[in-house]
Parts: sequence; C-alpha cells; structure tokens
Amino acid sequence: MSSDIISIKDIDLANKKVFIRCDFNVPQDDFLNITDDRRIRSVIPTIRYCLDNGCSVILASHLGRPKEFNSKYSLEPAAKRLARLMSKEVIMAKDVVGEDAKRKALNLKAGEILMLENLRFEKGETKNDENLAKELASMAEIYINDAFGVCHRAHASVEAITKFFKIKCAGFLLQKEISFANNLIKHPTRPFVAVVGGSKVSGKLQALTNLLPKVDKLIIGGGMAFTFLKALGYDIGNSLLEEELLEEANKILVKGKNLGVKIYLPVDVVAAASCSSDAVVKFVPSQEIPSGWMGLDIGPASVRLFREAISDAQTIWWNGPMGVFEIDKFSKGSIKMSHYIAESYATTVVGGGDTADVVARAGDADEITFISTGGGASLELIEGKELPGVKPLRMKVNE
Repeated sequence: MSSDIISIKDIDLANKKVFIRCDFNVPQDDFLNITDDRRIRSVIPTIRYCLDNGCSVILASHLGRPKEFNSKYSLEPAAKRLARLMSKEVIMAKDVVGEDAKRKALNLKAGEILMLENLRFEKGETKNDENLAKELASMAEIYINDAFGVCHRAHASVEAITKFFKIKCAGFLLQKEISFANNLIKHPTRPFVAVVGGSKVSGKLQALTNLLPKVDKLIIGGGMAFTFLKALGYDIGNSLLEEELLEEANKILVKGKNLGVKIYLPVDVVAAASCSSDAVVKFVPSQEIPSGWMGLDIGPASVRLFREAISDAQTIWWNGPMGVFEIDKFSKGSIKMSHYIAESYATTVVGGGDTADVVARAGDADEITFISTGGGASLELIEGKELPGVKPLRMKVNE
C-alpha cells in the first residue's frame, strides 16, 4: 500500500525551490526552551537531501493552538535549534504569507533555508482555506510533506495546498511512518501484543475493534480500563467512566474471547479521593475501590501481571499511558511499563503523543524500535483510515 506514495527520491529536485511541511510542534518549558527536539531531528534527512540537490528550502510548521499572533507560539526557538543541529543558518520570516515571508522566499538562494512563522497564526490554516494554500504554494515549485503528526488533519498546508503543486511527494520521515504502520498491521511477528491506555475508550474504540483480529494479547490500562472493569460488573467508585460505551466495551471482551485473544485488565489500582499531587493514596484490588475514590494508575500487581503478559512477545504496539503520568505519584505504572517494553526483545512500536512523552521521561527512547512522531495520525493508520495528508501523494494510475 505504501509503495504507491510518491517519494522524494522519485523526483528531480535539482536546483528547485521546495516547500517542506514539517512538524516542529515541540514541547517547551516556561522559558520557551525546547525540551524534546526529536521532531526537529527527524526531518533533517529530508532537508539535507534537498540541500544536497542544490535546492532552496522553505520550511513551514505549526506550534500549539494559538488563537492569534502571539510571540509565545513563535517558531523562532525551533529555527535556532535546527540551525544548531545542522550547523547552518536558518533565515526566519516574521510572518506566514505576509510581506516579509514573501520577500525572503523570493530572494532565497540555492542551499539556503527559510522558516516561515507558525502556520496557525493564519486563521485559514485549520479551515483548509484554499486562498491561504494558494499563497503558500506560490513561494515554491515542489511540495514535500514530512509532517506525519498532522497528516490526519485536512489543513491548508497539508491538504488544500496539494491542489496548487504539479509536483508533490513524501519526505523520508513520512514514508518511514507509513511503512512501519502497514507492516505492523499486515505482517507482525507473533506473539503480537497491543498495550493500550489513555483516558478514553471513545478515542481508541475503532483501533481496538480493528486490532482485535490481528493481535494475540491485548493489555488495557489507563482511565479507559475502568469502563471495561465496570462492564465486568466491578464497582469502580468515582473512576473515569464512559457510561455510553459500556456495551461496546462488553462487545470487545466477548469478541476477544471468541477470537482467542487474551485480554488483560488491571487487577489492582492506585486510588485517591482526588486527582492531585497531595492526595492520600491507597493501593487496592480493582474490586475494592473505595466509594467516592478514583483509580489513577495501575497498581504493583497489575505491573507484574502486564510484565508477565509481554514477556514472550515478538511485537509490541503501545499507545496510551497507564495512569495520570503527569503527576509523579500516579506515573509509576506508565514508567514501569515503559521500562519493561524497552527491555523486551520484541519489535517495539510506540504511537506518539503522550506515550512518547512517557518513554522520554522514563529515559527509554533509545531502546524502543520505533517511536511515532504523531499520536492521532498513528492511531488512524492502525484504524485503517486513509489520511487526508497522504492521499494526494499517491501515484495516480492511468495518468
């Protein structure tokens, strides 16, 4: 399926002006220092390839969800980090499609890099506005998408823009992401274990349904586990519950049984009366969550059980933390799972977003086979959906 995507390698780039949609949506601390630059590093091979072919390069990305222009959301720190990583000057535009950006794009020489300001400073970006797309497209001759993290969104710089370029293709990162997800679903080495967490069943329902016939075991943690425990008739106190999905959760449990898929749920939890760092905690079996209390992490017995369940795995796909990992006392389950998955001899794939944060916090990033740069996008690929950002990059048959 991924072989029909037009690759940057299939195109004659020599001395062209290229527009690369990147994903520099990186986490920053209070002083706007970048705390994790993996997304910036991931796109460097594509930029280098273009520079080596004598191109001038225009980079475009979003950062956060600004309502209007706000210096806190400027891409300047990303431009500085990229310049340092590549030991090469990166020219920064003051706007997106304004006078400054247009002038700098026009005067860009071969071998130079220009970074546009945060795409979301323009209202039209998230509305997939064709006028904005046309303005962006007027700056270059070739469009390269290397921003996997936004491919599931039909935004102006991802989808509409492709209508205004005759030549468009996928960068190296995007190709790698798509082929990884395809191989994972089509030819996993067995036993194949899916570890799924996060707060909501609703966000993962389609993926769970799609994965069930393909996996050997399914481990469910995080807030979403309580909807399953409730479906089994447990009293879950004040824990997170999606009442309207109880029936669906039950269906998944029954379907798993019929398919011979072993499903694991937490056998104990870390419970507290409120979700805060100073709350008193208790370690209780899943059947004994005190009335009015809530489960906020998987307990030590669940950690051992899950470790046992993944011990013989050859492929592990992990998407979603095991608890409220942002608060230290509820992060143990997620951190321990991260260590066990990293220590495993299996091919380990982590679906971006929060799960990638957990792995980085646990210091396990180097031990994971593949960490996706996009949370939502990797979920939708696993669900078998066609991503709006990828569809226009496929080769047209009969042309």
